Amino acid sequence: MKTYILFTKLSSEVAKKVKDRSILGRHWLEQIKEKCPSVKFINHYALLGKYDFMDIYEAPDDETAVKVSLISRANGAETAESLSAIPYMNFLELTKEI
Repeated sequence: MKTYILFTKLSSEVAKKVKDRSILGRHWLEQIKEKCPSVKFINHYALLGKYDFMDIYEAPDDETAVKVSLISRANGAETAESLSAIPYMNFLELTKEI
């Protein structure tokens, strides 16, 4: 499984529904579990800054990561940016090959 980081910025319409955030978040997660059952979430964070949320998850491939981003967009995200990530120690091993 590959590790991905999803940065999400909510649309202004959805961001105004702060009191519904828990319900909307559960609905989003249910859709991910239904449409991408192989995805395993590691952690969820609310952010202050450019993005509203950061989710770290594992998925088998890039296509599944795209689905996660698309589901986020379909649920009111203005932007949903997924980045692949590797453990830092693996990165250091790669630098030895350069």
